[in-house]
Amino acid sequence: MTRTKPGAVVEIAIAIITIFGVAALPGCGVKSAPVAPEYARPERILTLRAQPAVGGINLTWARPTHYNGGRQMRDLSSFVVMRGEGDGPMTALVEIPVTDRERFQIEDEFSYLDGETTMGSHYRYSVIAKAAGSYRSQPSNEVDMTRIKPPLAPNPNTYKLSAPSASPTDTP
Repeated sequence: MTRTKPGAVVEIAIAIITIFGVAALPGCGVKSAPVAPEYARPERILTLRAQPAVGGINLTWARPTHYNGGRQMRDLSSFVVMRGEGDGPMTALVEIPVTDRERFQIEDEFSYLDGETTMGSHYRYSVIAKAAGSYRSQPSNEVDMTRIKPPLAPNPNTYKLSAPSASPTDTP
């Protein structure tokens, strides 16, 4: 018959408790229910606008604030600007990273100046929002724009205000 040392029994008991205790802990620490992929993607952008600009075509859109499932989004990572020339297919033009996730004040509106356009050519645009984990929104509303010369701003040296109209309170 083999005798075990009294300290060895305690060490074995501690090892067994430690192994089972660690195995019982949750693996990833996530405490919420899993979310289906279609609800984890950013909401679709519906505010894309295009305007002629001095250097090309200026695109602006509002930041998506919720996921498709309705929960508030906190992990917006980038935007992919898509462009089609004429009736051609849409292709990715540029990916714009979102760098304000850790800031107290976040951007509400984003813009991009497409300077790779030619005067008189017709372009179509849409934007896709990306969240962490490679979740992508549906393409935004599509905007069409033919590159034209932007309207000139009024010249302050030659701009004249119209004369004020006489009102009953102005007469003596």
